[in-house]
Amino acid sequence: MECLIISGMAGAGKSMAVDVLEDIGYYCIDNMPVSLIPRFIQLFEKSREQFDRVALVVDARSGDGFEELCQELDDARGPDFSYRILFLDARNAILTNRHKESRRRHPLQTADMDLEQALHQERRVLEPIRRRADFMIDTSALLPADFRAYLVSLFAGGEEGGNMVISIGSFGFKHGMPGESDMVFDVRFLKNPYYVPELKDKTGLDQDVFDYVFSDPAAEDFCERVCSLLEFLIPRYIEEGKMSLVVSIGCTGGQHRSVSVARHLGQLLGRHARNVTVRHRDVKKH
Repeated sequence: MECLIISGMAGAGKSMAVDVLEDIGYYCIDNMPVSLIPRFIQLFEKSREQFDRVALVVDARSGDGFEELCQELDDARGPDFSYRILFLDARNAILTNRHKESRRRHPLQTADMDLEQALHQERRVLEPIRRRADFMIDTSALLPADFRAYLVSLFAGGEEGGNMVISIGSFGFKHGMPGESDMVFDVRFLKNPYYVPELKDKTGLDQDVFDYVFSDPAAEDFCERVCSLLEFLIPRYIEEGKMSLVVSIGCTGGQHRSVSVARHLGQLLGRHARNVTVRHRDVKKH
């Protein structure tokens, strides 16, 4: 049985993650008390033909029991049971806005604890499971469709073991760095199509913009060097049990250079039939 533990900050997207995972075949249980998870796993293992992929959502209301939970899950790991942890996060300012827009009270908020204090307390309680996360997604700047697509790319196939999921993403520094990044590369040293009038309003998804960026010899050289680094690192990360790698490519606005380079890196890494996805966070922002 494959068990996915979903945790994270209130307002970071756990409910949406449950909807996506149910759509791709997971049996999901929301608001699972941490203390009950080991017992539930025992019950599910007896019905593994019916429940081969289970997702359990836990949050800060469970209190300080996450260290013990991880230890019990480690003890249960074996040929018939594996688990991974997905942690969803967002910047406090974003979480605050989401709570205000939804008009829902934070689950830890009380008459004596305002929202800022509740977020601080929640981060403290969740830190043990955050440290153990196999997948970390910062949803601060993700559109719902992009978040859904990313989850599908990670979990639709039930990939395990050596099948690392590699996500190549473009972004604009002026919109903020992606919080889920494992590696960040700055390509603002490349020729900028923004200053070419006929290319300014296009993006790196357009072939003439792509060709302009790669008319700079440094672009191809950069991509080959990054690929060589990743080819060196990927098997070593897999040996350490890392199942996902998020590589972010940034330029000023996330429209031209980073999009072109992310496209090409995805093509180069895909030559080896790896599970590679390419997404462009800021390509529609102007």
